Amino acid sequence: MLELIDIDIDNAVAFRVSGKITENDMSVVLERASEKIEHYGDIVFFEQIDSFDGIEIGAIVAEFKYLFDVGLSNIKKVAILTDEKWIESVASFESTIFVGIEIKCFSTDDQLSAMMFLKAS
Repeated sequence: MLELIDIDIDNAVAFRVSGKITENDMSVVLERASEKIEHYGDIVFFEQIDSFDGIEIGAIVAEFKYLFDVGLSNIKKVAILTDEKWIESVASFESTIFVGIEIKCFSTDDQLSAMMFLKAS
């Protein structure tokens, strides 16, 4: 399940993950991203991962379709709150692929640093 949350950063798309991400969950996040891009131009992502039990193939397809249609140029930073080392490894790998996006992981008890990272120019 994916739940949108508010973190008081106007251009942020923020959400909490617990369990499995469905195609519907992904659609909600991507719709929010489109709205934020339309309003602010550049956006940032805040991902709080409480637990992760997988992702539906439809959600992956929706994400790739979105990235193909919209692109990545409006995404500037991604802050991920997690204590899972494997997620940190995935984020590190993604940062080598998506070179124009700053991707950084923070421990779950360090939300303040994640917020400061997203707010910094």
